[in-house]
Amino acid sequence: MSKRKAQSGKWKIEAFSLVSCVLCLVSCVLCLVSKCIAEEITILYTGNTRAMLYHCDCPREPDGGVARRAALVRELRTKYPGALLLDSGNFFAGGPYDNYSQNTQLDKERSLINLQAMALMRYDALALGEAEFNFGWDFFKENTAVFGPAILSCNFTQGKVLPDMIKEAAGVKIGIIGLTSPLARQKAAGVEFGDAKPALTARVAGLKKRGADIVVLLANLDEEEALGLVDEVRGIDILITGRAPRNVETARKAAAGTIILQPAWQGRKLGRLTLVLKDRKIIDYQTEYLRLSDKIVEDGEALKILPRCFSDEDCRKEGFSGFCADPGKIGAQCQFRKANKVTLSVISSRACVSCNPLPVTEYLKSRFPGLAVTYDYYPDSRQAVKAAQDLKLEALPAYLLGSEIENEAAFPGLKQNLVKAGHFYALRPSFAGVAYFFRRPKLKGRVDLFISLYNKESAGLLEAIKDLNPAVHFLVVERQPDSFEAAGGNLEVEEDKRALCIGGHFPSRFWDYIICRAKSSNSSWWEKCAIGLDAAKVSACAQGPEANRLLRENSALNKELSVMFGPTYLVDNQEIFSSRGEVTKEELKKMLAR
Repeated sequence: MSKRKAQSGKWKIEAFSLVSCVLCLVSCVLCLVSKCIAEEITILYTGNTRAMLYHCDCPREPDGGVARRAALVRELRTKYPGALLLDSGNFFAGGPYDNYSQNTQLDKERSLINLQAMALMRYDALALGEAEFNFGWDFFKENTAVFGPAILSCNFTQGKVLPDMIKEAAGVKIGIIGLTSPLARQKAAGVEFGDAKPALTARVAGLKKRGADIVVLLANLDEEEALGLVDEVRGIDILITGRAPRNVETARKAAAGTIILQPAWQGRKLGRLTLVLKDRKIIDYQTEYLRLSDKIVEDGEALKILPRCFSDEDCRKEGFSGFCADPGKIGAQCQFRKANKVTLSVISSRACVSCNPLPVTEYLKSRFPGLAVTYDYYPDSRQAVKAAQDLKLEALPAYLLGSEIENEAAFPGLKQNLVKAGHFYALRPSFAGVAYFFRRPKLKGRVDLFISLYNKESAGLLEAIKDLNPAVHFLVVERQPDSFEAAGGNLEVEEDKRALCIGGHFPSRFWDYIICRAKSSNSSWWEKCAIGLDAAKVSACAQGPEANRLLRENSALNKELSVMFGPTYLVDNQEIFSSRGEVTKEELKKMLAR
């Protein structure tokens, strides 16, 4: 063979090898991509929506509404083909927890339109909640006879209601079970409900026999009841609760390994759960609550079935008062007239950096279109000083509305959040919020941090703030002597007690422990964060009266300042504010320095 031919053969071999490697690499990449797609599942969820058709009348984040939700669901289904859409119950209007309830007929209309909207969004399954019996079983049965989504309840199977179902996503079989609160018995005379535990046990076993890889429970129960069932009935991978009134959306993992999800109240946010699976088993998960804000363009199909208004509050125009004609009908119309003048005096302080009255004033303008706002600053203004003395104000900003508010249509809806003070009505601080406790002594450099170890951003925040050595206060409430409550239930209360016992007996290890536990709050193996400590001593303390005393002392400032959520910061013993999302050390220092 000539040298030239040999050379040519060599290049052919090398070229062939190169092509083979490229093809092999492409094949591997395609295989990996295919594997990633097959192992990721998206579940979208709501619950406790109470037939909330429009966005909320909130001073901050006026979010929600079925038209925004429909638009976001449509977008997410395009992005995540095969995504499941679930609801954990209480999607009917009416009852004590529906603060937009007007009368039975309009509440029925809202409920039926909400059913139409959920059918339009193509919900995969809905749990039967106790609110669905607000107008009797016959009304529900008749109006859901041709309804699209499956309605589930394993302890109530009449009419169209099914105990469970299996949906397939990315080749994975997902079993879904519904469970109805026993409170429904009070609204459904003569209708039989089964006991929750045996019904749930049977359905979990049945789904497993039918090949379900993952089991989801849509539990229309109080969280404590639901968690108790999860501990007793094994095999539930995901629990979506749906009964707690005005619940704060949360996501965490129970000791049994079950992922616990609590939807946003009134559907103001859409929950998204992303599951990562290997061999059809959950190995990781991520959760996110997506705001239904005004940045979302409302879905045109949903708008077609929504009446223009259900009440006067739905008719708003700057500078005008609105009235709803033919409420709840497709032909409903808003009529407007020039608004009456309502005075609002805002008392604030130039010394307060975090005082921001704008969200509250904007909310009040939405309720009282003729609102005329003036500002007085304490202690610069005589009027502000006099008002602070007369009204015995403890914190700022304060909001004083003129007595002419009594003649406004929106007054009855706001009255419970007002306190009569001479010729004024003052907004309750619990409603409007405060930022500056001007009567508290200033303690320069002191920082108090109110926090839950069960918040997903807590670990990073604790690491960022540790060098500032803040006083840490856990977010618990003492309802009865030695009986505490926290958003994470008894598990969080027990964790807080252990942390405080370590702080009392091993103070040098306190920060290391709480940072470690914030990173692994879903794990029951707390001893891994307490290596080198006397675990028996910590357990004895946490289970005894000493822990109750420590937790009571630790949460005393929460109670005094009415701090319910976190992370919240009290700086110099006077100025209070909160943060959202992950905060870096640099961002935190800037916030505190301000």
